[in-house]
Amino acid sequence: MNVLWQSVKRGSVTLMSRPVFYVLCVVVVPLAMTAFFVSLLEKGVAEHVPSAVVDLDHSDMSRNVTRNLGALQQVDIRYKLDSYAQAMDYVKRGEIMGFFMIPENFGEDALAGRHPELTYYINFGYIVPGSLLVEGYTTMSMLANGAVVQGLLSAKGVPEVEIKPVLQPFVNQVHLLGNPTMNYGVYLVNSFAPGVLALMVLLVVAYNITAEIKNGTTREWLDAASGSIVVALVGKLLPITMLFTIVGWTMQLVFYGIAQYPMNGEMWVMMLAMFLLVVACESLAVIVCAIVPNPRYALSVCSLIGVLAFSLGGYSFPVEDMYSGIGIFSHLLPMRYYFLIYVDQALNGLELAYSRDYFMALLAFPLVALLFLRRLKKSMQRPVVYVP
Repeated sequence: MNVLWQSVKRGSVTLMSRPVFYVLCVVVVPLAMTAFFVSLLEKGVAEHVPSAVVDLDHSDMSRNVTRNLGALQQVDIRYKLDSYAQAMDYVKRGEIMGFFMIPENFGEDALAGRHPELTYYINFGYIVPGSLLVEGYTTMSMLANGAVVQGLLSAKGVPEVEIKPVLQPFVNQVHLLGNPTMNYGVYLVNSFAPGVLALMVLLVVAYNITAEIKNGTTREWLDAASGSIVVALVGKLLPITMLFTIVGWTMQLVFYGIAQYPMNGEMWVMMLAMFLLVVACESLAVIVCAIVPNPRYALSVCSLIGVLAFSLGGYSFPVEDMYSGIGIFSHLLPMRYYFLIYVDQALNGLELAYSRDYFMALLAFPLVALLFLRRLKKSMQRPVVYVP
């Protein structure tokens, strides 16, 4: 225990040697990203996406379509323009995200049954506002179609009682599970903010270990632990683990306490998952440093793994629909298992037994890291001179 305590003291001194760097990476970046995402999605979903209408008909029906489109929550009619070229110029300048185009003779053709076309153009370079405009424009097109059919049937003398079943033959009942308010932050913030934390863990641990190799102090580090690589790593990583875990728990306090995101399970389960996520990411960084004991390469590989976690973690695109050769890598990422625990416990409120495989997967990372300690110890005993 005395040797372990001496190793922990040395690890703490290492952290305090560059306080600005470690405070920035361990505390500022994760909490700043949490505050950014929570404040950005404070209302739950983006509203009033800037849009425009090109009305080439100027009939009562086209004006009614424009009024109904502007009444939708996700669409903000900023401009009423006169031509396609003018509207496209506004899109290219970034003043609007899309525009809804009503053709000439729209009202006359609709009442005559000549199937006029409603066209809309959307800048999908921004996926969230683009998706909102698709939903709004599509809804408006369906409503306009229903209004035309209702007018035609009324003109032919069909009673109102018979028209409604034709326009809406059945009624949908939608029950949103897990995220009933359709709050984008419920899945975006709870996945991307912990993902940033995981990236920082990988980088800080990789830097902390390879800095010893770069500075040629690995033998001193090992001697302080009486030659035990396990004690050396525990002493170095214990302060980092405590700091990152406290930051992770603070993030969860913001999620489920301040932002009031759904917590249908036990809070201690998510806190345990956060702790295991930190340990698993540290273990993955140790594995990388054992394979490539070079600061430049180790940090590059950890950066690549951390960034790919946002794409392969399954937050916004299901792993089951990825190419099999790509999707298999998602099972090598600790963030994937934390996200699955979050879905099971916080969103769905399932019993803990349903998430046992994901907890075991997070526990497997430090066990696998043990297999690489011998290789890491050899690199520490015979450090290669660092070449910048």
